[in-house]
Amino acid sequence: MPLSKLNKEQYTAATAPAGANLIVASAGTGKTSTIVARIAYLLNQDVKPQHILLLTFTNKAAAEMLDRVGHYFDRSIVEQIESGTFHAVSYRLLKRLGKTITLKQPKDLKVLLKTIHARRRFDHIDSPVRPYQSSYLYDQFSLYQNSTVTLSFSDWLEEQGSEHGAYYDIYEDILSEFQELKKEYGYIDFNDLLIMMRDVLKRDDSIKFSEVLVDEYQDTNILQSSLIDAIDKKSLFCVGDYDQSIYAFNGADIGIISSFTSRYQNAKVFTLNKNYRSTEKILALANKTISYNPRIYDKKLEVTRVGACESPKLLVYDELFTQYHAISSLIKDSTTPYPDIAVIFRNNSSADGIEATLKEQGINCKRKGGISFFDSREVKAMIDLVSVVVNPKDMMSFIHLFEYTKGVGAALSRELFEGLFKLGSGNILEGFFHPLEDVNPFKTRAKNYQLGLFDEYFEMGSVGRFYKLGFEEAFLSNPILKHSRLSEEGATFLYAFYKFLKRCLRIKSPKTLVTHVINSEIFAKISEVLSTQRATKKDGGVDAQMKEEAAKKILRKGYLLQEVASSYTSTERFLNAITLGSGEMSEGEGVNLLSIHASKGLEFSEVFVIDLMDGRFPNRKLMSKGGSLEEERRLFYVATTRAKDKLALSFAKYDRIKKVSYVHSPFLVEAGFDI
Repeated sequence: MPLSKLNKEQYTAATAPAGANLIVASAGTGKTSTIVARIAYLLNQDVKPQHILLLTFTNKAAAEMLDRVGHYFDRSIVEQIESGTFHAVSYRLLKRLGKTITLKQPKDLKVLLKTIHARRRFDHIDSPVRPYQSSYLYDQFSLYQNSTVTLSFSDWLEEQGSEHGAYYDIYEDILSEFQELKKEYGYIDFNDLLIMMRDVLKRDDSIKFSEVLVDEYQDTNILQSSLIDAIDKKSLFCVGDYDQSIYAFNGADIGIISSFTSRYQNAKVFTLNKNYRSTEKILALANKTISYNPRIYDKKLEVTRVGACESPKLLVYDELFTQYHAISSLIKDSTTPYPDIAVIFRNNSSADGIEATLKEQGINCKRKGGISFFDSREVKAMIDLVSVVVNPKDMMSFIHLFEYTKGVGAALSRELFEGLFKLGSGNILEGFFHPLEDVNPFKTRAKNYQLGLFDEYFEMGSVGRFYKLGFEEAFLSNPILKHSRLSEEGATFLYAFYKFLKRCLRIKSPKTLVTHVINSEIFAKISEVLSTQRATKKDGGVDAQMKEEAAKKILRKGYLLQEVASSYTSTERFLNAITLGSGEMSEGEGVNLLSIHASKGLEFSEVFVIDLMDGRFPNRKLMSKGGSLEEERRLFYVATTRAKDKLALSFAKYDRIKKVSYVHSPFLVEAGFDI
């Protein structure tokens, strides 16, 4: 039985008398084993399985726990245990009570809210602050629902320091109509599901449980906590670790776990201190750093592993990209299997460099938490530009590129490609530079009622409308410009593309070609679109500083791609390697590239925590927007406690691309390193 495999602390917690029990389970202390043993204990105490409720933050976690219970009990018993996420359990219970539920995704309900928001006027309000766009208003309202059960939306905004006071009444009225409209159509979102469940439980006493078990209790928000309180139960068994509370940005409230003993009468706290994961020296570092945070409940990780072990290493580099190259080389030379190595980062930009340099070394990796370097829109655009030079028949790359200009959708860009293809007898480069004479590049479609097609007369436009744009004569005479739906902006983008191709025709070196891409007018246009999008605030305005920073990050990725390209002599081989390798970034075997949030709950033999520079980790920008040094320190604690055998912490003193100097993270000093 599971109980026989527990240590004394785990056994005491798993067999605790019914009541309000909090189990503080530090990293690697066997919290899953304790939960599984608790369920087994309840079943052995003749608690009926249908009277046990297990709440987890993923359905996968619940399934894995019950699968382990199933090793000791008949499957027919285990299947009666109610388990899953707060939302999954609420949905099933409400359906069991005969409630009609039409669950809608946030993106669908944002459209509904937009129809209400669009009918409102804000221009009569004298305020220097622009009103929220409908999408952002929805997000704010969702966060509000997760964060309080007592305040009105306006009062909550006021508490957050909002400067939108002039619009509060309008917001409240919009949201009131929104809620009524949802009710009329029977629509509910994920928050509504929990609110409905909570309200039903307060009125309906038919749903009762002997015990409710809650995993990852430190990550619960106010709404989830109120739902737990509304459940009619004899006993509560909550497992969590306040030192691993890292989801405040998503509404999680560390105050819920810290106030457990004051909110529940005769509450008992059990602590699991024995760590089975990490070596003594790794745990010493983690304990030393996290001790700078307030101790909510007494605990200290204790090592159970014996024998010789390596001390955590501090790796210091003069330059940022030198750091990424060096760590990739260390990984290549390591005897640890790649799937058991993790590189953990605080910021997504940190992962781009390490992903690119691992690629150079021929090391497979998979990335979780943030967008892969090779999947980012700017890198895809650069690769598309290279691809069209190498393969003039690559229609999809052509179409993808023209997504970045107004008035040229997928249908028109395809017609332009097919027109150039026709003018060039199967080669768009020839279609650009040596178009065939007396050839109509645009075809019409025949009538077909069944397919919804009708006779289409294609009217050729006049090239004269583009004379004022300053195009060179050779381009201006191209029949492709006669497309009647081609706007001035579309023609200007097409001209930039023409000039890029003209300059790159004879380039053979991949690195030189990528350099031309970075410096091209067409990539500047693409960068302008992306940086503007990324700097556009929810209220519709564009933050100039954010736009400048976004443009620098885009250019930085260009330099990283340039570094990757420098390892190849053939552009075709470079493209093939990128195409084949990019799919391996998120799938298959290889080194794990993980954001700290994505690494939570995982463990690896060898861990590298990178870019430990003050400002990047801790992330001072996020701290200024409502974060805290204590939460950043908890993130550091989570990152370091993923390591079982080897831990390396690294930072760089300088970024030659940004021309920024760095100082080390204060967490390194707290960890005991003499810098």
